[in-house]
Amino acid sequence: MTTSSTGGATPDPLPSPDVPTGRGPLRGLTARGRHEAHRVASPLELFFDLCFVVAVSQAGGQLVDAVAEGHPGEGVLNYAMIFFAVWWAWMNFSWFASAYDNDDTLYRVVTLVQIAGVLVLAAGVSHAFQDHDFLVVVLGYLIMRLAMTAQWLRAALSTGGAERTMALRYAGGVLVCQIGWVGLLVLPEGARGWVYLVMVVLEMSVPPFAERAHPTSWHPHHISERYGLFTIIVLGESIAAATVAVKSGIDEHDALGELLPIAAGGLLIVFAAWWIYFVVPIHGHLRSNRQAFRWGYGHYLIFASAAAIGAGLEVAVEQAVGKAHLSTPAASAAVTVPTALYLLTVWALHSRYYKVGITQQLVLPTSALLVLACTFLGDRAVLVAGVVAALAVAVGTGLTARGVGRGRGACRH
Repeated sequence: MTTSSTGGATPDPLPSPDVPTGRGPLRGLTARGRHEAHRVASPLELFFDLCFVVAVSQAGGQLVDAVAEGHPGEGVLNYAMIFFAVWWAWMNFSWFASAYDNDDTLYRVVTLVQIAGVLVLAAGVSHAFQDHDFLVVVLGYLIMRLAMTAQWLRAALSTGGAERTMALRYAGGVLVCQIGWVGLLVLPEGARGWVYLVMVVLEMSVPPFAERAHPTSWHPHHISERYGLFTIIVLGESIAAATVAVKSGIDEHDALGELLPIAAGGLLIVFAAWWIYFVVPIHGHLRSNRQAFRWGYGHYLIFASAAAIGAGLEVAVEQAVGKAHLSTPAASAAVTVPTALYLLTVWALHSRYYKVGITQQLVLPTSALLVLACTFLGDRAVLVAGVVAALAVAVGTGLTARGVGRGRGACRH
């Protein structure tokens, strides 16, 4: 009960049927409404994201070491493999939560088990990079995925008809894939790469196969917010990693003059990356499963490249102070390549749907090419790349504002 302004008691408003209420130990795991009002990320989801970034940080740190020691190819390959495991588990949880999160005690406990799994995975990242020992990484992945299977089985028990078939397909598909991942551990090292690619394809085929029976009721605004929040966290991790590297370089080598251009350029790149991602309200574009699958899967490149920018800045710092065994262009490429990939992917998944005319469409692709060209500018490569990224924001904003102004003027006439 609540008290009205006149002092009388008025009944509390009835909760929406789409919104989970109470904190009981066990409730049915039924679908939430796709058009539920005021749907935002929960505190548990935010905690989930923060814990997953621990694994992203570990992978980025090992990528820095591999590139700085002159093994960029091997480092990038291992990074891509580890990042897929983290991203895929995160993405599966996020879409499931968007459709079925009821926030009861059992749901929370199973989610915390998934968090424990990613922490186990993070503990095995260094062994995977250095010794090609993926036992702990696979164990952590299995914990996350088996917990996800339990969630889908619970959803199947709470539903019926085509929706139950969909939930059982998810549970069965995820479980079968885990058998393949365990088998990967006993194969000869030379065969693991090809089997890994097969397992990736199988994992990514489970959602389209399952949702042929019945589409999940994911919430467009909630999903876009979840992806946006993870992008912010990954970019924040990049800033933190680059800051620690710059501080270490100043403290140990007194190299402030050499590091200032890298720090300034890196900051401009990360600021531009944030601006470009959030300049458009992408949830309005997510209107079907076909669009959502393409958008959701494509974020592997956005997340991976955003995290790799921070790793690249660390490599550039280590090369500037003489700790990295690679050339200046190679160190610059560690920043410019993921930055260009980020710009192109954000354009492909986000921006191109909101650009009017060829000029606006060309801003980000052209900027990506210019950032790549900055690789060969020597010690100022990162700084100039940052300026290019900032100019991409300025030009894009200016062209958009000009287009809006023309549209308003036409409406008045």
